[in-house]
Amino acid sequence: MLLLLLGIIVLHVAVLVLLFVSTIVSQWMVGNGHATDLWQNCSTSSLSNVQHCFTSSANEWLQSVQATMILSIIFSVLSLFLFFCQLFTLTKGGRFYITGVFQILAGLCVMSAASIYTVRHPEWHPNSENSYGFAYILAWVAFPLALLSGVIYVILRKRE
Repeated sequence: MLLLLLGIIVLHVAVLVLLFVSTIVSQWMVGNGHATDLWQNCSTSSLSNVQHCFTSSANEWLQSVQATMILSIIFSVLSLFLFFCQLFTLTKGGRFYITGVFQILAGLCVMSAASIYTVRHPEWHPNSENSYGFAYILAWVAFPLALLSGVIYVILRKRE
């Protein structure tokens, strides 16, 4: 049982790390010395290695991506906190429903953010030479892991 709990906690922390990295790192869109994330657009000049960064546009869709990524982090942190609280207060045989629901919400939020970014980024960067960066891919990897973690929490029963 202890090994199972450790595995669940490691999975949850891995999801949290993926969510934090994908939200913070400036690699959602890359190409030709240009990197873009949810917060800023950075470009490297061809003459020097100086990187110039500007804040991202104020598009409504980009703000919704920012908001849903932050919500996914908040839901996942809240889920981890609730898991530890329920671990010590839940009666024997009880299920971790609240923890699972918040983790599933985190997964749905990150899926919404990545989906909106996928659909709307051509309006923002019509240049076809750009490609998706690793932070964008990490967001998509965090989605099924968060859902899996949430389902595990819902199925999990507390034992003595």
